[in-house]
Amino acid sequence: MGEAVMGGARMDGGRAKVFTIPAGVSFVDDLATGILDRVGPKPEDLAGVTVLLPTRRACRALRDAFLRVSGGRALLLPVMRPLGDLDAEELGLTAFAEEAPAESLDLPPALTGLRRQLLLTRLVLAFEGKAFDGRRASPEQAANLAAELARLLDAVQTERLDFGHLRALVPAELAEHWQKVLEFLTILTKAWPDVLEAEGAIDPSARRNRLLEAQADQWRAHPPQGLVVAAGSTGTVPATADLLDVVASLPKGAVVLPGLDLAMDTESWEALEPSHAQYGMARLLARLEVAREAVPVWGGAPAPALTARSRLLSEALRASATTERWAEAPAPPPEALDGLSRLTCPTPREEAAAIALLMRETLETPGKRAALVTPDRGLARRVAAELRRWDIEVDDSAGQPLDQSAPGSFLKLAAEAVAGGVAPVPLLALLKHPLAAGGEAPATFRAKVRTLDALVLRGPRPASGFAGLERALDEADQGALRPWLKGLEERARAFARLLDADAVDLREVARAHAAFAETLAETDVESGPERLWAGEAGEATAAFLAELGEAASDFPSISGAHYAAFLGALMAGRVVRPTWGRHPRLFIWGLLEARLQQADRLILGGLNEGTWPPEVRPGPWMSRPMQRKFGLPLPERRIGLTAHDFAQAACAPEVVMTRSLRVEGTPTLPSRWLMRLDNLLEGRGMAVPSAGAALDWALALDKPTEVKPVSAPRPAPPLEARPSRLSVTRIETWVRDPYALYADQVLRLRPLDPLDADPGAAERGTAVHAALEAFLKDYPGTLPGDAVDRLIDIGREVFGTTLVRPSVRAFWWPRFKRVAAWFVDYERARRAEGRATLAVEASGLLKVPVSGVTFELTAKADRIDRGPGGGLVIVDYKTGVPPSWPQVKTGLSPQLSLEGAMATAGAFPGVTADDVADLVYLRLSGGRIAGEERVLGPETAEVCEAALAGLTRRAAAFRNPQTPYLSRPRPMFAGRFNDYDHLARVAEWSAGVEEGE
Repeated sequence: MGEAVMGGARMDGGRAKVFTIPAGVSFVDDLATGILDRVGPKPEDLAGVTVLLPTRRACRALRDAFLRVSGGRALLLPVMRPLGDLDAEELGLTAFAEEAPAESLDLPPALTGLRRQLLLTRLVLAFEGKAFDGRRASPEQAANLAAELARLLDAVQTERLDFGHLRALVPAELAEHWQKVLEFLTILTKAWPDVLEAEGAIDPSARRNRLLEAQADQWRAHPPQGLVVAAGSTGTVPATADLLDVVASLPKGAVVLPGLDLAMDTESWEALEPSHAQYGMARLLARLEVAREAVPVWGGAPAPALTARSRLLSEALRASATTERWAEAPAPPPEALDGLSRLTCPTPREEAAAIALLMRETLETPGKRAALVTPDRGLARRVAAELRRWDIEVDDSAGQPLDQSAPGSFLKLAAEAVAGGVAPVPLLALLKHPLAAGGEAPATFRAKVRTLDALVLRGPRPASGFAGLERALDEADQGALRPWLKGLEERARAFARLLDADAVDLREVARAHAAFAETLAETDVESGPERLWAGEAGEATAAFLAELGEAASDFPSISGAHYAAFLGALMAGRVVRPTWGRHPRLFIWGLLEARLQQADRLILGGLNEGTWPPEVRPGPWMSRPMQRKFGLPLPERRIGLTAHDFAQAACAPEVVMTRSLRVEGTPTLPSRWLMRLDNLLEGRGMAVPSAGAALDWALALDKPTEVKPVSAPRPAPPLEARPSRLSVTRIETWVRDPYALYADQVLRLRPLDPLDADPGAAERGTAVHAALEAFLKDYPGTLPGDAVDRLIDIGREVFGTTLVRPSVRAFWWPRFKRVAAWFVDYERARRAEGRATLAVEASGLLKVPVSGVTFELTAKADRIDRGPGGGLVIVDYKTGVPPSWPQVKTGLSPQLSLEGAMATAGAFPGVTADDVADLVYLRLSGGRIAGEERVLGPETAEVCEAALAGLTRRAAAFRNPQTPYLSRPRPMFAGRFNDYDHLARVAEWSAGVEEGE
């Protein structure tokens, strides 16, 4: 490459045809100034100029630049044409089809992106019915594979390669995986050309190449009379490089390169690797046979400070093979760091807040402009959200993903909810969407959704479909919601019927989907289409569905169950870009958009390895050696392009470079360019100045002016509000966390169960208790030989309709059957010992005199037996983990011991008062150990007596109106989870409690 680069510079009458605009200079402003200088003041002369730029956004930026440099006077602007850039994945490829030369106008049209994806998806599905890895591909998997195939098509056509050479890449002895890949790629080598011929169309990349080639041929044969300037392109697309070659040969042609490094030493220039910022331009100059030393600056010499900055970055980013020359390089002048600063933040949250503040500060200076440049779309969205704090809507050039827009997400949620059998989570996500109204006033509709949420959908999942929801309504005694639910079912009926079908036409199901979404979006005063398709996002979503309807005209039928995921795969990558209503002086740019634009303050965000530069991914189709042999550029070339973007942007007059130490909890590495810059400067006792003040501002923005430590709550309600009747199950709460008892019994607050909850311990325990109660009542004496089957039959009857809930049938029922087998064996042995059951699920009441009043203690004993030696045995079933006996003895878990005290006092009707001989826990988990008996032993009487005495003292203490209901008075004995800890603000006040307090 070195010999080619060092060849003679192209000249025409002694005047160079290849120029550069240095990094740090406003590219479009300098380009506009140079064009005006060359054509003179006559407006008609400027109208005869043709300017080729990489993108349409660059054309708009140059148009604005002409207005700036001309002082706002009226101009006849030159013809500006976008060349298109394959590397711009977020913008797609554009070519000047509408201004193409006459001989190219008969080119077949380019396939639209969605049509091409669907055609490739059809080929993937037809590939012997299997994906390349041997597994059958679902429609959504096929769509994702089709998107990857489309990217490979673009890459191959951009490099003007021949798929026929693929066979030579994989010798027969190579790994079987690559043989399968090669077989799968016959979709492109054999089937795809026939598809294109049948369509009467060509691929976008191929059409762009042919348009560029046609333009080059026309200019070779008929050179234009006016000035032709190709600016801002580095010629990474071969067809573009050929056109630049033609422009450089025109009598009035000029190629203007962005940020060519004229100061780099020859050794480094000849050692450039694909990941270097100058590699692309070195290849282009070699293609143009132009010596780098012969390339002049387009608009004259740049400012000295910018020259110092660009030299510093050139040295920091020098070729890896020559980094040992850092030791010989002189220290950069101090002005190289003027206007350059660096900010390191803990997480992207703080990084976004600091960037937003830097952008907001820019607006304090009239006319000053600021831009965030980043490839990190998550960071860009965070910054845009932070700027809304000041009612600033910023222009994000990458736009908003369609499936994250309001109408796009509404469509996705509608499909997911119906396809998922209206399961609680997707159903509520749909019904709580701002666009959902169901023909009612939005407030009325949301109120019904909240009722459905709180009283029907919480806990274990209802049975699938609207029928399952109706049964859940009946179980929750919410029949009033039935007409409303019927209305929702009617709106979704046609769509749901198609999703239940084994084979549906994609266009038909898409129409039904849109119709369902429209009916669900309508209110009492506004139609669904008016709400759903309004605004830029609505128009983009409607356009997507319309394009899908056209593109899917011959798509094969798919299973309705796959439609929701298939739709998501087709929506991926589509964006909504606003056209108005954004701030005129603040911008968020991707790397491509920033290449030719400038702002007074540039913030380079997300400078972490793997983000900027991006992670190197060779792709799914070829290994690196295969890519090199085939002729595709290695993935490192993209690193080189982003390196060039970094070097260009970092040379702006005022630059802030930012990064986060952790992203999603994972430590990050700084970008390799930051590390190179640090290493170079540290060796000379220098460093990039810190912009830490912005982080301090961001942290201070939400920091309160005064911190008032919150103390633990001490509610002391009046005596008449305090409970005077409690069950034994509530006494443990009273002992461990009085505040929880206060919230439950005084404030009457009840926690909501989670959605799609696992089978709850309380519900499972209730069902098991009921089944065992019925069994013992049916068979109080000798057990039948088929006792296990009898108990299972009783359990099936007790569980009843809950068995239709998937989680109940999957988790509860198998455990209950194991419990039934163990319990029958246990009962046979117990009865053989001479123990007799006196009462099952026995309700009792004990009146305890306390401070002149009566405190009522209630209980429902699971079982009371008569022991073989006399005395009572109190049995408690536990489907979970029972308390330990030390907890029972110390009074922390007094339920069973209090039941024993009540039995001793004759508080259970039908059970004669007597001493309690044993307290027994029966653990009935149904797990690995299906059941287990735990017996307290000889201390039973003393434990029961102590429990009743402790209750009497506690009840007396809370008869004092000054006694508060404290939260976690003994934290070491509090449970791990408490439904009321957030209400007591435990996390706030407990952090300030010193150990031992």
